[in-house]
Amino acid sequence: MQPLNGLLVLDFTTLLPGPLATLLLAEAGAEVIKIERPGGEDMRHYEPRFDGESAMFALLNRGKASLVADLKAPSGRDKLMPLLQRADILVEQFRPGVMARLGLGFDAVKAINPKLIYCSITGYGQTGPRAGEAGHDLNYIGHTGLLALNPGPLDRPVVPPALIADIAGGTMPAVMNILLALRQRDHDGQGFHLDIAMTDAMFTFASHALASGHAGGAFPGMGGARLSGGSPRYQIYPTRDGKFVCCAALEDRFWQPFTAMIGLASGLIDDSRDPSATKAAIAAIIAGRSADDWRPLFAAADCCVTIMATLEEALRDPHFAGRGLFAHKVVGPTGATMPALPVPVAPQFRDAPEAVKAVPRLSE
Repeated sequence: MQPLNGLLVLDFTTLLPGPLATLLLAEAGAEVIKIERPGGEDMRHYEPRFDGESAMFALLNRGKASLVADLKAPSGRDKLMPLLQRADILVEQFRPGVMARLGLGFDAVKAINPKLIYCSITGYGQTGPRAGEAGHDLNYIGHTGLLALNPGPLDRPVVPPALIADIAGGTMPAVMNILLALRQRDHDGQGFHLDIAMTDAMFTFASHALASGHAGGAFPGMGGARLSGGSPRYQIYPTRDGKFVCCAALEDRFWQPFTAMIGLASGLIDDSRDPSATKAAIAAIIAGRSADDWRPLFAAADCCVTIMATLEEALRDPHFAGRGLFAHKVVGPTGATMPALPVPVAPQFRDAPEAVKAVPRLSE
Protein backbone atom coordinates (compact mmCIF):
# COMPACT_ATOMS: atom_id res chain seq x y z
CA MET A 1 0.00 0.00 0.00
CA GLN A 2 1.28 3.44 -0.95
CA PRO A 3 0.40 6.33 1.40
CA LEU A 4 -1.95 8.07 -1.06
CA ASN A 5 -3.73 4.95 -2.36
CA GLY A 6 -7.46 5.54 -2.58
CA LEU A 7 -7.25 9.31 -3.07
CA LEU A 8 -8.68 10.85 -6.23
CA VAL A 9 -7.03 13.97 -7.65
CA LEU A 10 -8.60 16.12 -10.37
CA ASP A 11 -5.85 17.93 -12.24
CA PHE A 12 -6.97 21.06 -14.11
CA THR A 13 -3.40 22.31 -14.58
CA THR A 14 -1.10 22.75 -17.57
CA LEU A 15 2.61 23.11 -18.35
CA LEU A 16 4.90 22.62 -15.33
CA PRO A 17 3.99 23.63 -11.73
CA GLY A 18 0.65 21.87 -11.38
CA PRO A 19 1.40 18.81 -13.51
CA LEU A 20 4.59 18.19 -11.54
CA ALA A 21 2.67 18.56 -8.27
CA THR A 22 0.07 15.99 -9.32
CA LEU A 23 2.84 13.73 -10.62
CA LEU A 24 4.31 13.63 -7.11
CA LEU A 25 0.89 12.72 -5.72
CA ALA A 26 0.49 10.03 -8.38
CA GLU A 27 3.92 8.60 -7.62
CA ALA A 28 2.81 8.23 -3.98
CA GLY A 29 -0.26 6.24 -5.03
CA ALA A 30 -3.01 8.77 -5.76
CA GLU A 31 -5.30 8.32 -8.76
CA VAL A 32 -4.87 11.43 -10.91
CA ILE A 33 -7.32 12.33 -13.67
CA LYS A 34 -6.06 15.09 -15.92
CA ILE A 35 -8.92 17.32 -17.09
CA GLU A 36 -8.00 18.61 -20.55
CA ARG A 37 -9.67 20.97 -22.97
CA PRO A 38 -10.62 19.67 -26.44
CA GLY A 39 -7.37 19.11 -28.31
CA GLY A 40 -5.40 18.57 -25.10
CA GLU A 41 -3.26 20.83 -22.94
CA ASP A 42 -0.48 22.97 -24.42
CA MET A 43 2.35 20.72 -23.23
CA ARG A 44 1.12 17.88 -25.45
CA HIS A 45 2.29 19.87 -28.47
CA TYR A 46 5.81 20.68 -27.26
CA GLU A 47 8.98 19.36 -28.85
CA PRO A 48 10.94 17.10 -28.68
CA ARG A 49 8.78 14.02 -29.24
CA PHE A 50 8.93 10.64 -27.52
CA ASP A 51 7.11 7.76 -29.20
CA GLY A 52 4.82 10.26 -30.92
CA GLU A 53 4.11 12.25 -27.75
CA SER A 54 5.73 15.35 -26.28
CA ALA A 55 8.67 14.15 -24.18
CA MET A 56 8.03 16.82 -21.52
CA PHE A 57 4.36 15.89 -21.36
CA ALA A 58 5.35 12.24 -20.98
CA LEU A 59 7.75 12.98 -18.12
CA LEU A 60 5.26 15.14 -16.22
CA ASN A 61 2.13 13.04 -16.68
CA ARG A 62 3.12 9.38 -16.55
CA GLY A 63 0.67 7.18 -14.74
CA LYS A 64 -2.22 9.67 -14.93
CA ALA A 65 -5.51 9.33 -16.81
CA SER A 66 -6.94 11.91 -19.21
CA LEU A 67 -10.48 13.22 -19.55
CA VAL A 68 -11.45 15.83 -22.15
CA ALA A 69 -14.11 18.32 -21.04
CA ASP A 70 -15.11 21.68 -22.50
CA LEU A 71 -15.38 23.65 -19.27
CA LYS A 72 -17.21 26.49 -21.05
CA ALA A 73 -20.07 24.17 -22.01
CA PRO A 74 -22.73 22.90 -19.56
CA SER A 75 -22.24 19.37 -20.92
CA GLY A 76 -18.53 19.53 -20.07
CA ARG A 77 -19.23 20.59 -16.50
CA ASP A 78 -21.96 17.96 -16.19
CA LYS A 79 -19.43 15.32 -17.22
CA LEU A 80 -17.28 16.32 -14.23
CA MET A 81 -20.04 16.22 -11.62
CA PRO A 82 -19.58 12.56 -10.52
CA LEU A 83 -15.83 13.12 -10.21
CA LEU A 84 -16.24 16.34 -8.22
CA GLN A 85 -18.57 14.55 -5.81
CA ARG A 86 -16.00 11.88 -4.92
CA ALA A 87 -12.67 13.68 -5.43
CA ASP A 88 -10.33 14.29 -2.52
CA ILE A 89 -8.10 16.91 -4.13
CA LEU A 90 -8.53 19.42 -6.95
CA VAL A 91 -5.53 21.30 -8.35
CA GLU A 92 -6.03 24.24 -10.72
CA GLN A 93 -3.67 26.76 -12.25
CA PHE A 94 -5.90 29.37 -13.90
CA ARG A 95 -5.72 33.06 -13.10
CA PRO A 96 -7.82 34.09 -10.08
CA GLY A 97 -11.54 34.11 -10.84
CA VAL A 98 -11.44 31.89 -13.94
CA MET A 99 -12.65 28.72 -12.21
CA ALA A 100 -15.43 30.70 -10.51
CA ARG A 101 -16.60 32.06 -13.88
CA LEU A 102 -16.72 28.48 -15.15
CA GLY A 103 -18.91 27.48 -12.23
CA LEU A 104 -16.06 25.49 -10.67
CA GLY A 105 -14.78 27.92 -8.02
CA PHE A 106 -14.08 26.80 -4.49
CA ASP A 107 -17.44 27.87 -3.05
CA ALA A 108 -19.40 26.12 -5.80
CA VAL A 109 -17.40 22.92 -5.53
CA LYS A 110 -17.44 22.98 -1.72
CA ALA A 111 -21.26 22.91 -1.86
CA ILE A 112 -20.96 19.65 -3.81
CA ASN A 113 -18.10 18.15 -1.83
CA PRO A 114 -17.32 19.85 1.52
CA LYS A 115 -14.30 17.58 2.14
CA LEU A 116 -12.51 18.56 -1.06
CA ILE A 117 -9.01 20.04 -0.77
CA TYR A 118 -8.93 22.70 -3.46
CA CYS A 119 -5.46 23.94 -4.41
CA SER A 120 -4.97 27.02 -6.61
CA ILE A 121 -1.49 27.68 -8.01
CA THR A 122 -0.87 31.13 -9.46
CA GLY A 123 2.05 33.48 -9.96
CA TYR A 124 0.98 36.17 -7.50
CA GLY A 125 -1.79 34.57 -5.45
CA GLN A 126 -5.55 35.02 -5.23
CA THR A 127 -5.34 38.49 -3.67
CA GLY A 128 -3.21 41.62 -4.02
CA PRO A 129 -2.60 44.21 -6.76
CA ARG A 130 -0.73 41.75 -9.01
CA ALA A 131 -3.19 38.87 -8.63
CA GLY A 132 -4.45 39.06 -12.22
CA GLU A 133 -1.09 39.79 -13.83
CA ALA A 134 0.41 37.41 -16.38
CA GLY A 135 3.86 36.00 -15.73
CA HIS A 136 6.36 33.22 -16.05
CA ASP A 137 9.22 32.01 -13.88
CA LEU A 138 11.63 34.78 -14.89
CA ASN A 139 9.03 37.42 -14.00
CA TYR A 140 8.42 35.87 -10.59
CA ILE A 141 12.06 35.70 -9.56
CA GLY A 142 12.62 39.13 -11.08
CA HIS A 143 9.77 40.78 -9.18
CA THR A 144 10.80 39.37 -5.79
CA GLY A 145 14.44 40.54 -5.80
CA LEU A 146 15.87 37.03 -6.00
CA LEU A 147 17.24 37.41 -9.49
CA ALA A 148 18.84 40.76 -8.64
CA LEU A 149 21.15 39.05 -6.14
CA ASN A 150 23.20 37.77 -9.07
CA PRO A 151 21.88 38.15 -12.63
CA GLY A 152 25.39 37.75 -14.09
CA PRO A 153 27.60 40.43 -15.66
CA LEU A 154 25.79 43.58 -16.79
CA ASP A 155 26.82 43.03 -20.40
CA ARG A 156 25.98 39.29 -20.32
CA PRO A 157 23.05 38.68 -17.92
CA VAL A 158 22.42 35.01 -17.33
CA VAL A 159 19.04 33.27 -17.52
CA PRO A 160 18.89 30.86 -14.53
CA PRO A 161 19.22 27.17 -15.46
CA ALA A 162 16.20 26.05 -13.44
CA LEU A 163 12.56 27.17 -13.19
CA ILE A 164 12.91 28.08 -9.54
CA ALA A 165 9.53 29.74 -9.03
CA ASP A 166 7.59 27.10 -10.94
CA ILE A 167 9.01 24.17 -9.00
CA ALA A 168 10.20 25.58 -5.66
CA GLY A 169 7.45 28.19 -5.45
CA GLY A 170 4.59 26.30 -7.09
CA THR A 171 5.00 22.53 -7.14
CA MET A 172 6.66 21.94 -3.79
CA PRO A 173 4.49 24.29 -1.65
CA ALA A 174 1.39 22.89 -3.35
CA VAL A 175 2.27 19.30 -2.49
CA MET A 176 3.38 20.18 1.04
CA ASN A 177 0.19 22.10 1.81
CA ILE A 178 -2.04 19.46 0.20
CA LEU A 179 -0.50 16.88 2.52
CA LEU A 180 -0.94 19.21 5.51
CA ALA A 181 -4.56 19.78 4.51
CA LEU A 182 -5.14 16.03 4.29
CA ARG A 183 -3.76 15.66 7.79
CA GLN A 184 -6.00 18.48 9.07
CA ARG A 185 -8.99 16.93 7.31
CA ASP A 186 -8.34 13.75 9.28
CA HIS A 187 -9.08 15.81 12.42
CA ASP A 188 -12.06 17.94 11.38
CA GLY A 189 -13.38 16.43 8.14
CA GLN A 190 -13.31 19.76 6.34
CA GLY A 191 -11.88 20.77 2.99
CA PHE A 192 -9.69 23.80 2.32
CA HIS A 193 -8.89 26.33 -0.36
CA LEU A 194 -5.11 26.53 -0.62
CA ASP A 195 -3.78 29.76 -2.17
CA ILE A 196 -0.30 28.94 -3.54
CA ALA A 197 1.53 31.97 -4.97
CA MET A 198 4.78 31.11 -6.72
CA THR A 199 6.25 34.50 -5.83
CA ASP A 200 5.69 34.07 -2.08
CA ALA A 201 8.27 31.31 -1.69
CA MET A 202 10.93 33.26 -3.58
CA PHE A 203 11.56 35.36 -0.47
CA THR A 204 12.32 32.11 1.38
CA PHE A 205 15.14 31.50 -1.09
CA ALA A 206 16.63 34.90 -0.33
CA SER A 207 17.04 34.07 3.35
CA HIS A 208 20.78 34.83 3.48
CA ALA A 209 20.28 38.23 1.84
CA LEU A 210 17.26 39.04 4.01
CA ALA A 211 19.24 38.21 7.15
CA SER A 212 22.03 40.56 6.04
CA GLY A 213 19.61 43.34 5.20
CA HIS A 214 17.43 43.14 8.29
CA ALA A 215 20.32 42.72 10.73
CA GLY A 216 22.90 44.95 9.08
CA GLY A 217 20.68 47.69 7.72
CA ALA A 218 21.89 47.29 4.13
CA PHE A 219 20.71 44.69 1.65
CA PRO A 220 23.38 43.12 -0.57
CA GLY A 221 23.68 44.32 -4.14
CA MET A 222 24.34 42.32 -7.27
CA GLY A 223 26.77 39.49 -6.48
CA GLY A 224 27.46 40.96 -3.06
CA ALA A 225 25.86 38.42 -0.76
CA ARG A 226 28.04 35.67 0.64
CA LEU A 227 26.14 32.94 -1.21
CA SER A 228 25.58 34.80 -4.47
CA GLY A 229 29.13 35.67 -5.48
CA GLY A 230 30.43 37.93 -2.75
CA SER A 231 32.73 35.39 -1.11
CA PRO A 232 35.76 33.62 -2.58
CA ARG A 233 34.74 30.63 -0.47
CA TYR A 234 31.50 30.17 -2.44
CA GLN A 235 32.50 30.67 -6.02
CA ILE A 236 32.85 29.10 -9.46
CA TYR A 237 36.38 29.11 -10.88
CA PRO A 238 37.30 28.18 -14.50
CA THR A 239 39.99 25.54 -15.07
CA ARG A 240 42.65 25.57 -17.77
CA ASP A 241 40.62 23.31 -20.07
CA GLY A 242 37.36 25.28 -19.96
CA LYS A 243 35.63 23.38 -17.18
CA PHE A 244 34.61 24.76 -13.82
CA VAL A 245 35.42 24.25 -10.16
CA CYS A 246 32.49 24.58 -7.74
CA CYS A 247 34.00 25.88 -4.52
CA ALA A 248 31.78 25.81 -1.43
CA ALA A 249 34.47 25.74 1.25
CA LEU A 250 32.52 28.05 3.54
CA GLU A 251 33.53 26.83 6.98
CA ASP A 252 37.12 27.08 8.17
CA ARG A 253 37.34 23.30 8.47
CA PHE A 254 36.93 23.16 4.68
CA TRP A 255 38.57 26.48 3.79
CA GLN A 256 41.85 25.68 5.52
CA PRO A 257 42.52 22.36 3.75
CA PHE A 258 41.37 23.84 0.42
CA THR A 259 43.68 26.83 0.57
CA ALA A 260 46.55 24.66 1.81
CA MET A 261 46.02 22.15 -1.01
CA ILE A 262 46.05 24.79 -3.78
CA GLY A 263 48.96 26.68 -2.19
CA LEU A 264 47.21 30.00 -1.60
CA ALA A 265 49.55 32.65 -0.20
CA SER A 266 49.21 32.92 3.57
CA GLY A 267 48.38 36.61 3.41
CA LEU A 268 45.24 35.90 1.39
CA ILE A 269 43.79 33.05 3.48
CA ASP A 270 42.03 35.54 5.75
CA ASP A 271 39.52 36.50 3.07
CA SER A 272 37.76 39.06 5.26
CA ARG A 273 40.53 41.58 4.62
CA ASP A 274 40.29 41.73 0.82
CA PRO A 275 37.82 39.21 -0.66
CA SER A 276 38.43 40.42 -4.22
CA ALA A 277 42.17 39.82 -3.95
CA THR A 278 41.64 36.34 -2.50
CA LYS A 279 39.14 35.52 -5.23
CA ALA A 280 41.51 36.70 -7.98
CA ALA A 281 44.42 34.72 -6.56
CA ILE A 282 42.36 31.51 -6.34
CA ALA A 283 41.07 32.04 -9.88
CA ALA A 284 44.63 32.31 -11.19
CA ILE A 285 45.70 29.12 -9.37
CA ILE A 286 42.68 27.10 -10.53
CA ALA A 287 43.16 28.28 -14.12
CA GLY A 288 46.68 26.86 -14.09
CA ARG A 289 45.52 23.21 -14.17
CA SER A 290 42.95 21.08 -15.95
CA ALA A 291 39.81 19.69 -14.33
CA ASP A 292 41.28 16.18 -14.38
CA ASP A 293 44.37 17.48 -12.59
CA TRP A 294 42.25 19.04 -9.85
CA ARG A 295 39.67 16.27 -9.46
CA PRO A 296 41.75 13.79 -7.38
CA LEU A 297 43.21 16.59 -5.27
CA PHE A 298 39.78 17.90 -4.30
CA ALA A 299 38.54 14.39 -3.60
CA ALA A 300 41.47 13.72 -1.28
CA ALA A 301 41.02 17.02 0.55
CA ASP A 302 37.25 16.42 1.04
CA CYS A 303 36.72 20.16 1.34
CA CYS A 304 33.39 20.82 -0.44
CA VAL A 305 35.08 21.58 -3.75
CA THR A 306 34.10 19.64 -6.88
CA ILE A 307 34.24 19.77 -10.66
CA MET A 308 31.05 20.89 -12.39
CA ALA A 309 29.43 18.02 -14.30
CA THR A 310 27.41 18.29 -17.46
CA LEU A 311 23.93 16.79 -17.39
CA GLU A 312 25.13 13.88 -19.55
CA GLU A 313 28.00 13.23 -17.13
CA ALA A 314 25.64 13.35 -14.17
CA LEU A 315 23.33 10.77 -15.79
CA ARG A 316 26.31 8.41 -16.06
CA ASP A 317 27.46 9.01 -12.48
CA PRO A 318 27.39 5.64 -10.67
CA HIS A 319 26.28 7.35 -7.46
CA PHE A 320 22.98 8.60 -8.91
CA ALA A 321 22.39 5.44 -10.92
CA GLY A 322 23.15 3.35 -7.84
CA ARG A 323 20.49 5.20 -5.86
CA GLY A 324 17.90 4.16 -8.44
CA LEU A 325 17.08 7.66 -9.67
CA PHE A 326 16.64 6.47 -13.24
CA ALA A 327 15.17 3.02 -12.59
CA HIS A 328 11.54 4.01 -13.21
CA LYS A 329 10.35 4.24 -16.81
CA VAL A 330 7.80 6.11 -18.89
CA VAL A 331 6.01 3.83 -21.34
CA GLY A 332 4.92 5.30 -24.67
CA PRO A 333 1.93 4.32 -26.83
CA THR A 334 3.86 1.66 -28.77
CA GLY A 335 5.67 0.30 -25.71
CA ALA A 336 8.84 2.38 -26.10
CA THR A 337 10.38 3.46 -22.79
CA MET A 338 12.56 6.23 -21.44
CA PRO A 339 13.72 6.98 -17.88
CA ALA A 340 11.02 8.66 -15.82
CA LEU A 341 11.60 12.07 -14.29
CA PRO A 342 13.37 11.60 -10.92
CA VAL A 343 11.06 12.93 -8.22
CA PRO A 344 11.63 13.56 -4.48
CA VAL A 345 9.27 10.83 -3.30
CA ALA A 346 10.97 8.28 -1.03
CA PRO A 347 11.36 4.83 -2.64
CA GLN A 348 9.26 3.13 0.04
CA PHE A 349 6.28 5.32 -0.94
CA ARG A 350 6.46 4.59 -4.69
CA ASP A 351 5.55 1.66 -6.90
CA ALA A 352 8.36 -0.73 -7.76
CA PRO A 353 10.42 0.38 -10.79
CA GLU A 354 9.02 -2.50 -12.85
CA ALA A 355 5.44 -1.16 -12.51
CA VAL A 356 4.20 -0.07 -15.95
CA LYS A 357 3.20 3.61 -16.01
CA ALA A 358 2.21 4.97 -19.39
CA VAL A 359 1.76 8.38 -20.95
CA PRO A 360 -1.99 9.19 -20.84
CA ARG A 361 -3.59 9.20 -24.29
CA LEU A 362 -5.99 12.09 -24.75
CA SER A 363 -9.29 11.25 -23.00
CA GLU A 364 -8.38 7.61 -22.52
